[in-house]
Amino acid sequence: MSTVTSRTRADAASEPADRRPTRRLRPRRNRSGAGVHVWDATPLTRIAIGATIILSIFPLYWMIVVASRDASAATTFPPPMTPGGNLGDNVSTAINDDSSNLVKGLINSFIVSGTVAFSVVVISTLAGFAFAKLRFKGSTVLLAIILLTMAVPLQHIGIVPLYIMMIELGWVNTLQAVILPFLVNGFGIFLMRQYTIQAVPDELVEAARIDGASTLRIYWNIVLPAVRPGIAVLGLLTFMQNWNEFLWPLIALSPDNPTVQVAIQQLTTGNYSADYSMIFTGTLLSILPLLIVFIAFGKQIVGGIMEGGVKA
Repeated sequence: MSTVTSRTRADAASEPADRRPTRRLRPRRNRSGAGVHVWDATPLTRIAIGATIILSIFPLYWMIVVASRDASAATTFPPPMTPGGNLGDNVSTAINDDSSNLVKGLINSFIVSGTVAFSVVVISTLAGFAFAKLRFKGSTVLLAIILLTMAVPLQHIGIVPLYIMMIELGWVNTLQAVILPFLVNGFGIFLMRQYTIQAVPDELVEAARIDGASTLRIYWNIVLPAVRPGIAVLGLLTFMQNWNEFLWPLIALSPDNPTVQVAIQQLTTGNYSADYSMIFTGTLLSILPLLIVFIAFGKQIVGGIMEGGVKA
């Protein structure tokens, strides 16, 4: 056994340096044993990061402070900096307020945002795959038209003709009126096209075609798993955009059938004064679904952002 070992070592020593097996480098580990790289930040960098975190969190904290106090908390000076004890009463009042229909607004916004996000993701991944990996006549012209739709604010320019169209269809004060105009998104198509170009090699698609896979099977078995982080990012951005939409739902829907942003606007004590504690309470309730969506898809979203940063 020792003779064999000594011979093996001798052969390895006599082997040329360029043929010797290279030793794989491993990331430095901290004391807890986690395989992470050690990054030494300067004090100025730490101060900048801390200030950014504080500035980002403070508006949310201030919203909670006002939502947990009475109506005068937002206008008193100096303003209170600690939460009060009225959060439960304010939440109950906001939910049971018949003039705002906040609960119905939450349900309507969830239906609208979820439907639009699902449609945009499906259509954008299909169109992005077609523009990225398929060759057909007129693809350049169609892509240019899609880019032009991103440059022109069609939602604001086309509000009047869009509202006339909803009247002709009989969809005023229905959820179809706030769903149909947003089912297709030019930004989503362009985003998924760029992501598909980077995430799916042409050789992989060609190999699948040689094996006899159809275009639909290539899309389902190869493209979708590869672009999953991009789908998560696009789905979250689309959901947030439609969840925060205010102008078009205010025009197309009535106060009895609002979305959540319109319902928050109706949380007032009178015609001339606004109860800011109730408005902030409604805002606090409105961001909870966004937090749930981010927690559910946060891993995919961060993975997609990090992967895009590494590729860039």
